[in-house]
Amino acid sequence: MKSTKLKSGNYLEDFLIGQVIHHPTPRTITAGERALYTSLYPSRHALYSSDEFARNCGLKESPIQDLIVFHVIFGKTVPEISLNAVANLGYAQGRFYQPVYCGDTINAISEVIGLKENSNRKTGIVWVKTSGYNQNGKLILEYIRWVMVRKKHPDSLISENLIPKITPSVDPKSLHLAGDWNFSNYDFDQAGEPYRLHDYKPGEIIDHIDGITIEETEHILATRLWQNTARVHFDNTVRGDSKRLIYGGHLISMAKALSFNGLANAQSIVGINNGSHTNPCFAGDTIRAWSEVEYIYDFQKNGIGAIKLRTFITKGEIEKAFDDNQKYDRNLLLDFSYWALIPT
Repeated sequence: MKSTKLKSGNYLEDFLIGQVIHHPTPRTITAGERALYTSLYPSRHALYSSDEFARNCGLKESPIQDLIVFHVIFGKTVPEISLNAVANLGYAQGRFYQPVYCGDTINAISEVIGLKENSNRKTGIVWVKTSGYNQNGKLILEYIRWVMVRKKHPDSLISENLIPKITPSVDPKSLHLAGDWNFSNYDFDQAGEPYRLHDYKPGEIIDHIDGITIEETEHILATRLWQNTARVHFDNTVRGDSKRLIYGGHLISMAKALSFNGLANAQSIVGINNGSHTNPCFAGDTIRAWSEVEYIYDFQKNGIGAIKLRTFITKGEIEKAFDDNQKYDRNLLLDFSYWALIPT
């Protein structure tokens, strides 16, 4: 007799508007995550490399990389949200509320806020708002993402079609500076570059120069590290082309790491405005990144500012994000807009 205890994940018709999902399992963050992250990505930002540098910025010690926090919370949502996904499509309205340190334990909860069946009747889009909390019940991160999910039966009906209203950008006044952030004594020599907030101008394009070839082994290690179990990343039989899709968050971390060259002082990500995985990425692709400065904001407090950056990853020409019809270029892989803290 076949067991009924196994979980096969949710299909499109299993989701309901307003449904709240408490994701297993809690994850205590250790120094191991930090070491593995640094081995997987060419990350050199000083805040995440040195306790002494972090203390000089007002923190008790070097915090966990913000994208580790993002990946861990994202990974927790996969079994219930995107185990049967075709692809993760995008992000919006993300806010990091406070630093996470080694020893903190992370939990995640999601609410279904949107559903839309595709015209092929085989797939549809699910929008969820995900919130991550620490062991004290304090909110550490929330964001919206949308994902294309398979239907189990093409003829089945979904509960309703509802596309949520999503703001295209996070208001800088709503960004959180929890803790004792202070860049008044910021050490530019240790950080690696001399550039402050007002050295950057909206519209400025920064080519991050370096290229990286995506490796299958590194991607698989990273995706397992975040406990991301989506089948498209591991099982060659899921896609018709027999390829394993590279986890989109892997590209986001690559983009942030590559941005050190030209943006070494854009330290901590505090907001995610929007992001799109524009084309699939596979092992063997060689990627490059560039960033466009969209806006700068001065908190008028403790020498802290925020810079709004739109970072692109391509496996084609640098600074070619769109084709002649103003649609995403076929070689563009990521379009990601975020806020980062930077000294004024």
